[in-house]
Amino acid sequence: MLDVLTVVTGVAALLLGAWCGWAAYRDQPTKDWHFIGMAVVTLLALAQLIVGVVQLARGEKPEQGTTIFVAYLLGAFACVPAAGFMSLGERSRWGSLTVAASGVVLAVLEVRLYDIWRG
Repeated sequence: MLDVLTVVTGVAALLLGAWCGWAAYRDQPTKDWHFIGMAVVTLLALAQLIVGVVQLARGEKPEQGTTIFVAYLLGAFACVPAAGFMSLGERSRWGSLTVAASGVVLAVLEVRLYDIWRG
């Protein structure tokens, strides 16, 4: 895994979480700018998914097992888009709070991915 990509994705996820948490605090739903932020974080997670799959294809192995590593990669990739779709259905502060929570969850998944890869 690329350590820099893991850190950048985790920090971007936390920034998205803080931004959407601030919107929820101000009683606002997710807006177009939030969705642009979600797209950026999702692209970072996609890049990480691609890097992880390429490294597995080259024969590199995570310390704690390939199956759990791939499961975490897929979960990290799907986390923010799923929350974004849910926020479209809930056009209140709770939609923003859902996206904020997904940012925190993605940051935790990034830490776990690093642990799985390094052992």
